[in-house]
Amino acid sequence: MALNVVIAGASGFLGTHLSTELRASGHTVVALVRRPASGPGESTWDPYAGVYDRDVIERADVVVNLAGTPTVGNPHSKKWARELRESRVTTTRVLARAIADSERRPAFLAGNAIAWYGDHGEQVVTEETESTGDSLLTQVTREWQDAAGPAADAGARLCLLRTAPVMDRRGAPLKQLQLLTRLGLGARLGDGHQRMAMVTLRDWVGAAAYLAEHDTAAGPFNICCPQTPTNAEFTAALARAVHRKAFLAVPRFAIEAGAGSLAPEALGSLNLRPAALEDLGYRFRDRTVDEVVRTGLDAAS
Repeated sequence: MALNVVIAGASGFLGTHLSTELRASGHTVVALVRRPASGPGESTWDPYAGVYDRDVIERADVVVNLAGTPTVGNPHSKKWARELRESRVTTTRVLARAIADSERRPAFLAGNAIAWYGDHGEQVVTEETESTGDSLLTQVTREWQDAAGPAADAGARLCLLRTAPVMDRRGAPLKQLQLLTRLGLGARLGDGHQRMAMVTLRDWVGAAAYLAEHDTAAGPFNICCPQTPTNAEFTAALARAVHRKAFLAVPRFAIEAGAGSLAPEALGSLNLRPAALEDLGYRFRDRTVDEVVRTGLDAAS
């Protein structure tokens, strides 16, 4: 069945590719934009003023929120941290309430991140695992998730997209990491033993589209490759893929000083599994670190 999908953040890296995939599958996509709409495929909204076209939400089968400022920024900046939080929480809250106030109550695919879990060492982490810790990104993801609550409370189908870093040569972090590795500057972080969850762009897009199309899917979903490598394993896999050596290591103290509030994400360990997606029947195309790196570096992926 063809769906009418409304996407906030459709012009971003993930939103652009998800929109293309959904249209190729025969679905209609309407992008929420913060400028005058240029045609029927767009609708103007202002989340900070709580302004949106109610008819657009009413006609939707699925609403997807991928809006938010980049997570790459100055970790020592209070302004960056405030915008990081507000851009995600505000857009999610406005859309959740819009869905709750609608008559049809479309499904809500609410973007989020795996930082919600915090550091869990070698423990296998699934959607049943509790959130722990108080790092900046963990706090943001908790508020981000809570903001989606009104949609579920009103009876809408809510999917929380707990997304791992998406490895693709056209975007962060792989764009920068592969360049450093080609220059012979590839390095593990600290001792490199920490688990480093990730996913390819094609699996992220495939999983998100799968959740949009499956009307029984609800709850949190980890979008990550099924076999989570350590940071050292990823560093070695990337070096092999670009035919370089990676002997360097960035000391823990240097990461803590340089990364500031983002250091827990660089040094923490998250041995993640996409249990809910696999239970639902989604089949990942890139399951191992070598497959993720190979696909991520492939310009055609």
